[in-house]
Amino acid sequence: MGQCYGKTIPTTDNDGPTTIIAAGEQQRPYPQSPLPSSANNGVINVPSVKNTPARSSAGTSPWSSPYPHGIASPLPAGVSPSPARSSTPGRRFFKRPFPPPSPAKHIKASLARRFGHAKQPREGPIPEDGAAVEPEGQSLDKNFGYNKNFGAKYELGKEIGRGHFGHTCHARGKKGELKDHALAVKIISKVKMTTAISIEDVRREVKILRALSGHKHLIQFYDACEDTNNVYIVMELCEGGELLDRILSRGGRYTEADAKLIIVQILSVVAFCHLQGVVHRDLKPENFLFMSKSEDSDMKLIDFGLSDFIRPEERLNDIVGSAYYVAPEVLHRSYSLEADIWSIGVICYILLCGSRPFWARTESGIFRAVLRADPNFDDIPWPSVSPEAKDFVKRLLNKDYRKRMSAAQALTHPWLSSENHPIPLDILIYKLVKSYLHASPFKRAALKALSKALTEDELVYLRAQFMLLEPNKDGRVSLDNFRMALLRNATDAMKESRVPDILNAMAPLSYRKMDFEEFCAAAISTYQLEALGTWDQIGSTAFDYFEQEGNRTVSVEELARELNVGPTAHSIIKDWIRSDGKLSLLGYTKFLHGVTLRSSNTRH
Repeated sequence: MGQCYGKTIPTTDNDGPTTIIAAGEQQRPYPQSPLPSSANNGVINVPSVKNTPARSSAGTSPWSSPYPHGIASPLPAGVSPSPARSSTPGRRFFKRPFPPPSPAKHIKASLARRFGHAKQPREGPIPEDGAAVEPEGQSLDKNFGYNKNFGAKYELGKEIGRGHFGHTCHARGKKGELKDHALAVKIISKVKMTTAISIEDVRREVKILRALSGHKHLIQFYDACEDTNNVYIVMELCEGGELLDRILSRGGRYTEADAKLIIVQILSVVAFCHLQGVVHRDLKPENFLFMSKSEDSDMKLIDFGLSDFIRPEERLNDIVGSAYYVAPEVLHRSYSLEADIWSIGVICYILLCGSRPFWARTESGIFRAVLRADPNFDDIPWPSVSPEAKDFVKRLLNKDYRKRMSAAQALTHPWLSSENHPIPLDILIYKLVKSYLHASPFKRAALKALSKALTEDELVYLRAQFMLLEPNKDGRVSLDNFRMALLRNATDAMKESRVPDILNAMAPLSYRKMDFEEFCAAAISTYQLEALGTWDQIGSTAFDYFEQEGNRTVSVEELARELNVGPTAHSIIKDWIRSDGKLSLLGYTKFLHGVTLRSSNTRH
C-alpha cells in the first residue's frame, strides 16, 4: 500500500514497446514505476508488462469493431473477422490478418513531422493530411536573431539534466544585472532541429517565455542567446527538484491536505496562462519544479516547448503532449484550453491515489484507455478519500471538454474552499457573456431562469468574477468594466493571442449595463451544470421559474431556428413542445444547450 502502480487496461493492440517524444526531455535513471519516468518534458518509455493471472490482457475485446472509425469491414456481409492471430484455413481474401485500429498511428505521424524521423531506405513515414516533410539535404534557417555573446555574459557549470534535443546546466552571470546570480540554462542543439516545425517550436517557446511575466509560479525568463551550434535559454534556477520526485519520495501519493497545496499552485499559474491566451499542452509532474528543498517551497511551471498562443474562440488540431496526460479531444484533433484542465485532473488523481487513471502496456493502449475507459474510483485508497476530492477530480476528468471546470472555477470548488488563495479573472466569463449578448430574448429568458436555480457553491465563483470586474457604484458593469479588467491583467502574451479582440463581440454592453442577477444568467454554462450530481434538481427548479416568467408559445419552426437546425429535425423537436404550444421540461433542457441534437460531440 502506498506504492505507485498502474492498472492494466485490456487492449487488442499488439504494438511493441515504443517511445513518445514530447519536447526536449531530460532523462535520468529512476526506479521502475507506473508513474511517468522523471524525464523532463517529453520522452515517455512505455514498458512491456507480462500478463498476470490477476490482470490478464486476454479476453473479449471491449471494442465494437477491429476496423478504424468510419471504415466498413472488407469482409463479405455476414462474415466476421477471425479472432485468431494465426493463419486461418480457407482465407481467400488477404495474405495476413488486419491489425486492430491504432490511435497511435496519426500521433506518430504528427511527431515525425514535428521532430523529424530516422532515415529509411527509399521511403519514410507518409505525412499526415498531406503535410510536406522537408526533403533530405534541404537547407533550414536556424538563425534565430538572438544575442550571440553568451560566453561573454554567462559562465556554464555542471549539467543537471539531459533530454532528446539538448540539456540543462547550472550557470552564473558574469556581468550586468545577473552578475553572480545562480541561473539555469536550457541548451538546445541546432543539429537536432531537423524540421521547420521543430525550429518554430523553439522560436515560439522563447516568444512565450518573454511575453509571459508577473506570476509567482511561472519560471522566470532572463535571456535567449545562440551560436553556431546551440540556442541558450537563460532562466531562474530551481533547486528543489521535480514534483514527480516529491511524489515518489512520499511513497507515491500525497495526503489530501498536502495535495490541495500543490493543486492550488498548479491551477493558479494555469489560470494565468489561459487568461493570457497561452495553452501549455504538456502539463505533468515533471514540468513543475520546487524552488528549494523545503517542504513548503513554492513550485514553478517550466518548459513551454509545446505551448502555443490561442485566440478565445480558436481550436487547435496538432497532436502534442505526453501520453498519460493527453486529453481525449487532443486525440480527436480539436481542442482548446480545456486540454490543460484534463492534464491537471490526471496529476490530481496521481497525487491522491498514487496510480495513473489511464494505463496500458503500450502507447496505443494508453490512448484507447484515454478515449474509452473511465478512471477507477473504487479501489483503495479511494473509499477513504473525501467525496469533495473525488468530485473535484471527476469534474476535471470529464471526457466532454465542455463539462470540465476552468482553472479559475476549480479554485472555487468546495474541496479547495478551506485554502486561502485569490481567485483570478477567468477568460471563460468573457466567452459566455459574449454568447449571451448575441442570444435571442427567448434564450436569455431560459438562462435567467436557470441562474435562479443555482446553489451557493456555483454562486461563489460567479460572485468572485463579478467583483473582479469592479462594478460601478450602482452595482452594475458595462463594457468598460470588462475592458479594464483585462488591461489590469494584460501581458505581451495577451496581445499576441489577441484576447482583447473578444471585446469587439461584446459591443452591446457599450449601450447598457448588467447587474449581478443578469451577469449570473450570462456567465453560466449549461454543460458544466449538467456534470453536477444535482443537475436534475437544478433543471427542474429552473423550469419552474421559466414557467412563471419566460415560457411562451413557440412553433416548431421557430424552435428549430433557435436551435439552428434544419427541417429534418422537426420530427424530433416537436416532441419538446407541449399541447399548449409551450416548451416541456425536456424541451427546456434541450433548448438550454443551444447547439446540435447530439447529446455530446465527444466520442467514447
